[in-house]
Amino acid sequence: MGAQLRVYKRRIRSVTATKKITKAMEMISAARIGKAQRAVAASTPYADELTRAVTAVATRSTAKHPLTSENPNATRAAVLLITADRGLAGGYSSNAIKASVALTERLRAEGKDVVTYAVGRKGVSFYGFRDLPVAQSWTGFSDKPTYADAKLVSAALIEAFTAETGGVDEVHVISTKFESMLTQTAVDARLLPLKLDEVKVSEEPSAKEIFPLYDFEPSAEGVLDALLPRYVESRIYNALLQSAASEHAARRRAMKSATDNAGELIKSLTRLANSARQAEITQEISEIVGGANALADASRGSE
Repeated sequence: MGAQLRVYKRRIRSVTATKKITKAMEMISAARIGKAQRAVAASTPYADELTRAVTAVATRSTAKHPLTSENPNATRAAVLLITADRGLAGGYSSNAIKASVALTERLRAEGKDVVTYAVGRKGVSFYGFRDLPVAQSWTGFSDKPTYADAKLVSAALIEAFTAETGGVDEVHVISTKFESMLTQTAVDARLLPLKLDEVKVSEEPSAKEIFPLYDFEPSAEGVLDALLPRYVESRIYNALLQSAASEHAARRRAMKSATDNAGELIKSLTRLANSARQAEITQEISEIVGGANALADASRGSE
C-alpha cells in the first residue's frame, strides 16, 4: 500500500511541474497576442491602400504588366504555406496544412503543376516526412515576422513568377486569418496575377459617383514596376502577421486547456492518494488491534 501511495505522489509532482510549464506558456502567448494584433492593425491599412493604388493604375491605364496579366493557359502554380516553427498550438498548423493539401489537389485537378514554398518548420516537416519537394523554405520567424522576412519571401515568389523559363503562372498563399481570440481560420488567396476587383468606371457616372483623374509619372508601366513588388511584400507581410497572431491565440487556448486538464488530473490523483493513505492507516490500525488482541489472548492462556 505504501508503494502505491508513493506512485501517486510522484505522479502529482510530475503533473504539477507540467502545469507550471503550460501556465507559463499560456501567459507568454497571452502577452504576445496583443502585440501581434497591433502589428496586424498597423499593417492592414497600408496593404489595403497599396492594393487600391495598384488596382487604380491597372484599371485606369492601358499598361500591361507581367504581375497583372493573367495567362489563360496557366500550367504551373506556386503555393506558399505559412505554418508555425513550434508545436503546442492546437490545430493551427494542421489546419493550414489541410488547406494547402486541398488547394494543391484542386490546382492539379485543373491540370496545373504545383510548386510548394513553405514558411515554418511544421510545414517543412510535413512535406519532408512525405518526401514531397519544396522549392524553398524559411524558418525561425513564424511567431515574430518582420518586413525584411516578408521581402525575402516575396522576392523568391516574384522571381519564380517573372522567370522566362521554369517559372510559375500563379502564386497562391495559404495563411491563417485572425478573426478573434477563439476563431482563427485557414484561408487561401491568389496573390499573383493581381485580381482587379475594383469596379470599372462607367462611361456616364451618376451625380453621386465622382471618380478621380489619374496622371502617371513617368508612365503607368513605371508606376506598376515600382508599386507591384511593394504590393506583394505588403500582402505577404500582412499574411505573416495574421498567422503569427493566430499562432499565439491557438497556443494560448491549447495551453489553457492543458493547464485545466492538469488541474483536474491533480485533483483526481490527490483523491486517489488520500484514499490510499486512509486504506494504509486503516490497515495499520487493524494490525495494531489484532496484535493487541493476540497479546491479550496469550496472557489469558498463560494464566
